[in-house]
Amino acid sequence: MEANSVVEVRERRRPLSRLNSFMARSRVGKWFKLTERNSTFTTELRAGTATFLTMAYILAVNASILADSGGTCSVSDCLPLCSDPAVPISACNGSNLRIIQPDESCKFDPVNPGYAACVESIRKDLIVATVASSLIGCVIMGAFANLPLALAPGMGTNAYFAYTVVGFHGSGNVSYQSALAAVFIEGWIFLFISAIGFRAKLAKLVPKPVRISSSAGIGLFLAFIGLQNNQGIGLIGFSPSTLVTLGACPISSRASVAPVVTGVNGTVSLMPGGSISGDILCVGNRMESPTFWMGVVGFVIISYCLAKNIKGAMIYGIIFVTAVSWFRDTKVTTFPRTIAGNASHEYFKKVADVHAIKNTAGALSFKGINKGHFWEALITFLYVDILDTTGTLYSMARFAGFVDETGNFEGQYFAFISDATSIIIGSLLGTSPVTTFIESSTGIREGGRTGLTALTVAGYFFLAFFFTPLLSSIPSWAVGPPLILVGVLMMRSMAEIEWEDMREAIPGFVTMILMPLTYSIAYGLIGGIGTYVVLHIWDWGEEVAGRFCVVKRKGDGAVNGDVKATDQLDV
Repeated sequence: MEANSVVEVRERRRPLSRLNSFMARSRVGKWFKLTERNSTFTTELRAGTATFLTMAYILAVNASILADSGGTCSVSDCLPLCSDPAVPISACNGSNLRIIQPDESCKFDPVNPGYAACVESIRKDLIVATVASSLIGCVIMGAFANLPLALAPGMGTNAYFAYTVVGFHGSGNVSYQSALAAVFIEGWIFLFISAIGFRAKLAKLVPKPVRISSSAGIGLFLAFIGLQNNQGIGLIGFSPSTLVTLGACPISSRASVAPVVTGVNGTVSLMPGGSISGDILCVGNRMESPTFWMGVVGFVIISYCLAKNIKGAMIYGIIFVTAVSWFRDTKVTTFPRTIAGNASHEYFKKVADVHAIKNTAGALSFKGINKGHFWEALITFLYVDILDTTGTLYSMARFAGFVDETGNFEGQYFAFISDATSIIIGSLLGTSPVTTFIESSTGIREGGRTGLTALTVAGYFFLAFFFTPLLSSIPSWAVGPPLILVGVLMMRSMAEIEWEDMREAIPGFVTMILMPLTYSIAYGLIGGIGTYVVLHIWDWGEEVAGRFCVVKRKGDGAVNGDVKATDQLDV
């Protein structure tokens, strides 16, 4: 019986084996070097699927964050309202009623319905912009760089764009249109330094312990994201005294947090320019969130599959949790019986929805180019992209085993070109800078080794043009478990750090720990590089001084003719 079952399994696998053999011998297989990189066509498809599923949240999250800036919406989109909100404008003609014309306050709580409708339209535009910019970046990365790396608008830079540069509903110092122009110019500068090879040289200047530990730091960053509410299972919550603490409380027990200032007279008010957080503070019922425990189930499924070396581990966990969460009237539903939940469910039921960009495409404006805040934003975008995207790119290449002893990897030129090009295209469509996504590590873990993985992700992004309602409905507690477990897998790079040498260990640790705790890959790299320089500056000074003395004494010997070999050795 056992022999027969083995034969049956082989028979079932034979069609896939034939397909993989055919693709390996085809022009496609030779172009992507499937045999040379010890991969197969079906493995690449599986890896691309895993990568896309773990980063599909960006479709909804990026659009929601950028829509908070208000986009191209303005006071002109606000509607005149009656002084009594319960009375429609058509009936607002009584003696005690008057029509109120909108002003700047219409953009803020309570948000004018006309402005709110405009922002919702902007959000749909930005979903499409996110899809298009990501698709183009993945195609360049896959077809030309032949690397299993996916691209999309980066988390962190989109928050900086929305909440610092433009400000919530346009309350910042730079307009949405000018901010896009800053990203556009920054993209061209980034493309130029990438094309001439200067970006690769900048990357090689990063010290070895910082390069090695950046992979582990990104892994911790991913795990930290996966443990939170917005993109994870919600185990970690906010604490006013210790900053973070145990969370996992249900939505009904969560509260928002806002920065406040206390006046001289003791009054407390919202800090100017401060933004209200999401529901990150647990006021009770910790560890009682049903969605958290649903995420734990997904974590166990993926962990078990990884332990048993079962291919497709990440996919199985995500699909199971998502499928269960799509049922309504359960404690783990992603469509609760609320206004927002009902709206999400109605959008979900469309299944297919094609939305044309109406407002954000070509919205960039160079009118604010003469302002200091414009250039401040541009320079910030540029240095974050140089450090953040380059660091992520090298970390993913190292994780895949592509980086050689000299710090180079095959296809790095077009890899650098891909994200720079995507930044330019993204700005024309209305979105923040595009970067190599750290979730690419999920696909690499699934066996992705060629550009077919990136092209598979591009194919899913293309489908997202039509199936955005389904993909944007993947809950955060389904995405959190694979992010945490990818963090586990990326920690192995720390074994390469020379822990006995404190001049190597300290910069490596600073790099690794700052990335999750500052919520920025760039800050981790800056901290690690800065620490490395401080710890080595004395050695460099001694070396320079020693060389100067040797040269000087050699010069003296040329004149006096009495330089000894022992003199040079003593220096």
